[in-house]
Amino acid sequence: MTIHERPFGRCFEDFTVGDLYRHWPGKTITEADDHLFCMMTMNHHPLHTDEWFAEQSSPFKKNVVVGNLVYSIVLGQSVPDVSGQAIANLEIETLQHKKPTFHGDTIYSETRVLDKKASSSKPDRGIVTVETFGYNQRGEEVCYFRRRVMVWKQEFAPVRQRPYETPDARD
Repeated sequence: MTIHERPFGRCFEDFTVGDLYRHWPGKTITEADDHLFCMMTMNHHPLHTDEWFAEQSSPFKKNVVVGNLVYSIVLGQSVPDVSGQAIANLEIETLQHKKPTFHGDTIYSETRVLDKKASSSKPDRGIVTVETFGYNQRGEEVCYFRRRVMVWKQEFAPVRQRPYETPDARD
């Protein structure tokens, strides 16, 4: 029997400058997703939650998904490939909303590795700089951000554990 552990994030040595990670799967943003996110974050702007207001007052004539939800989805899509083993997200250097996203749009994303540097003060970690792009189902770029992530070097990364003993461990 072979046990397969799903990779979740990367260690410092796993990143190569120039590599591109195409994250999977996409996420279709529903009206309910948008309304719940707006209410949870206290963003009560009617552009996001009031269809009549959007039809009358928006140049798009329909509701626009709140930008922080789009950013959160794109960031979340990148976690399994980029920051799933991160020590810390250090900063978002830039965040741009390139085009509006509407209810029913599906968001896909990809991340490119821009730079990596070993820590000069702590030998167990390094800093990786990436840029992440969010696209809708038409291939239009709707969101872009750059971030710096502190990650473990492989030999120092914590071992993933489970809170219970699996059958293979008992043999």
